[in-house]
Amino acid sequence: MTALWYAARGTGVVALLLLTATMVLGLLGSMRSGSVNWPRFVVGGLHRNLSLLAVSFVGVHVASSVVDTYAGIGWWDAVLPFGSVYRPFWLGLGAVAFDLMLALIVTSLLRGRIRYRWWRAVHWLSYACWPFAIVHAWGTGTDAGGGWVLALTLGCLAAVAAVGVTRLVVAPKRRMP
Repeated sequence: MTALWYAARGTGVVALLLLTATMVLGLLGSMRSGSVNWPRFVVGGLHRNLSLLAVSFVGVHVASSVVDTYAGIGWWDAVLPFGSVYRPFWLGLGAVAFDLMLALIVTSLLRGRIRYRWWRAVHWLSYACWPFAIVHAWGTGTDAGGGWVLALTLGCLAAVAAVGVTRLVVAPKRRMP
């Protein structure tokens, strides 16, 4: 085991936790959630900042995976899905998640220059990006089969499921006059 292996695995786990927190905050923001201690602008700002931090960790995760020669993953494998020689399906799901994340980044950077409707349509991709990342972690991660990594992953699933169900149940009622 090399330092690059640990870097790839560690940044992958942290990226998953950050993406989960981003997803939860995004769902809370879409419900216009807020309180005296957590005003809506704090929820939105934290969502944006954690998104940027998650992107940074995903970038280090991809870079360390590519630089580590053990698996033979190339830079193109991070962007072009299902072409890798190393676990092509599972790594391909990670590439799909990464591509969706790139689309989210580009449209978020251009948010003031593109129609809100277009930004929002692309932003819905986050609902696909996160599950692809989870499944990628299960299939590619060497630690995903049990122990603390499995517990963290199940915790991520539970958090997003709880807020997602709340979003589906509570948010439509709030929209009604």
